[in-house]
Amino acid sequence: MKLEHINVKEAVRYMGMGNNKPDERTALLIDECEKELLKVIEPKFVYRVFDVAHKENGVEVIGTPLFLGGNDICRHLEGCSKCVLFAATISSGVDRRLRAYEAEDMAKAMKEKLSGYNQTWRFSPGYGDLPISVQRVFLDVLNAQKFIGLNATENNILTPRKSVTAIIGLSENEISKGRRGCACCNMREVCQFRKRGDHCGF
Repeated sequence: MKLEHINVKEAVRYMGMGNNKPDERTALLIDECEKELLKVIEPKFVYRVFDVAHKENGVEVIGTPLFLGGNDICRHLEGCSKCVLFAATISSGVDRRLRAYEAEDMAKAMKEKLSGYNQTWRFSPGYGDLPISVQRVFLDVLNAQKFIGLNATENNILTPRKSVTAIIGLSENEISKGRRGCACCNMREVCQFRKRGDHCGF
């Protein structure tokens, strides 16, 4: 996979400018940073599809040691018979250059292969009441260390830092559109996006 541009609109929003157009100086800086980023970005991703079993206190990922605990992930995967475990990184080179921008969502790369199912939005470890402590087992299940060089520290911080892990539910039935947003985010009380009437995009 080759990334040919970054999402400048999202970069501007993450800089706290909302939907405002950047001034000439900022636009020039963004353009320069984009060129530097594209020299070092190496998008990599890995995903696997698993059957799931719904339990009273969470969701069991069949055939793995991974158990997704919490009420929020239960709601997220409600009605789903399968889930996608997904990990992506844009490489350690970006960590060395610039940490302010987020690359385009590489989850799009798998949608065509799973077109027979309705998909939930992505739900990451540490979101809602799903403990971030599942991060290392999550990566082990995907063998992400081998395939894309993605690891987690003892504190469950992903390295390279500009990386993401996520769970996407798959259902043969229609997915409720109400299962996302600020209401179930554990950062909602301190979120700078909410304070200015915006959102993070999740």
